Amino acid sequence: MGILWNLAAFIIVLGILITVHEFGHFWVARRCGVYVERFSIGFGKAIWRKTDKHGTEFVVAWIPLGGYVKMLDERVAEVAPERRHLAFNNKTVGQRAAIVAAGPIANFLLAIVAYWLVFMIGVPALKPIIADIRPDSIAEQAKLTPGMELKSVAGIETPDQNAVRLALVSKIGAKEVIFVVTQPNSLSESENILNLQQWNFDPERQDPIVSLGIMPVGARLDSKVVEVTPDSAAEKAGLQAGDRIVKVDGQPIDTWHPFTYFVRQSPNKTLELLVERNGASLVLNITPTAIALKDGSEVGQVGAKLQVLPPDEQYLIMQQYNPFSALYEASDKTWQLMGLTVKMIGKLVVGDVKLTNLSGPVSIAKGAGMSADSGFVYYLMFIALISVNLGIINLFPLPVLDGGHLLFLVIEKIKGGPVSERVQDVCYRFGVMALMLLMGLALFNDFSRL
Repeated sequence: MGILWNLAAFIIVLGILITVHEFGHFWVARRCGVYVERFSIGFGKAIWRKTDKHGTEFVVAWIPLGGYVKMLDERVAEVAPERRHLAFNNKTVGQRAAIVAAGPIANFLLAIVAYWLVFMIGVPALKPIIADIRPDSIAEQAKLTPGMELKSVAGIETPDQNAVRLALVSKIGAKEVIFVVTQPNSLSESENILNLQQWNFDPERQDPIVSLGIMPVGARLDSKVVEVTPDSAAEKAGLQAGDRIVKVDGQPIDTWHPFTYFVRQSPNKTLELLVERNGASLVLNITPTAIALKDGSEVGQVGAKLQVLPPDEQYLIMQQYNPFSALYEASDKTWQLMGLTVKMIGKLVVGDVKLTNLSGPVSIAKGAGMSADSGFVYYLMFIALISVNLGIINLFPLPVLDGGHLLFLVIEKIKGGPVSERVQDVCYRFGVMALMLLMGLALFNDFSRL
């Protein structure tokens, strides 16, 4: 059922994104006087088709992995003399550029609309307040302490924890980052510089905040066990649902976070647990199973599910605005995401971000399902995120993408004539190979994570 749910959520997202993208091309083409022969969502055999009064055929096809707008063009087929003024290739460079750019622009506008709805409906968020600091971490070395509130990261205001995460992701590969913080019950701000030279952040597995050694306020993880996985280290040690972990190797445990830290740091090493069960205390010896990570290191795992307590209301904020303020916030959020996406692509190119972090349709489908599970607001936020990414990727200067066509138009404007068909054909073949390589790598990464 989970796979079908993810697939359905993915198809809906993809359908919305493709429709909006292609409608951008279609709408501007019509405004520029270009005759549109077909507007297709999907490839292959048509499920549904209809022709409008202008003669444009609208199609929904079986394979929902893309779409296209077919315009009248003398380079594709012969055009009657009386209709040549309706052909795409006979429009000015500016008009053709507007038509090509309209697809990605439509995706950015979709993101703004999605976030506009999100901010009008209201989205709950957590204040960026530090609950705990892990010993010997980057955060501790920077003298961050529990209770501090993060006001900005790298010059970016951080009203909530997600803003902190976005700001930190943009600093991957940097040597340091500046946190502006306030102390509890104080309005005075101070700067703390975090040294990122030893920051080993894996976007696939880690929360960027936690990776620095910061445990933010949020859903509290109690030390009470609610479920034990069969044949796990926890079951072999005699741990049972309902047990409460009191101490690990003599160290008091009042939340699950410290216990998790002990376990992860102790693969194949026996730990002594002081457990409270039905009012009585007993000692159990548990040996965490070693789990290998991609970098060759190992972490411990015991196979016990913990009790999750809701966050204190004092740490919750509701981001909700009137329509005009929501539009401003939505535009700002979309702009931030566009900048972050471009930065991350740059970091992939220079090697600051590993290619293994590239995600494909399987990961996107999983994300679509998870966001749909979380509610309509989170699904809208996911649509906005993917829409921004789709818009940016389509602006890549590859001939098979909108960015490649725009590049050819820029060259045409500079040299005073179109790029030769032979050069375009060679570039197109190269673009197809490059795109297939990227898609293959993304799919490989997806299946490696399964």
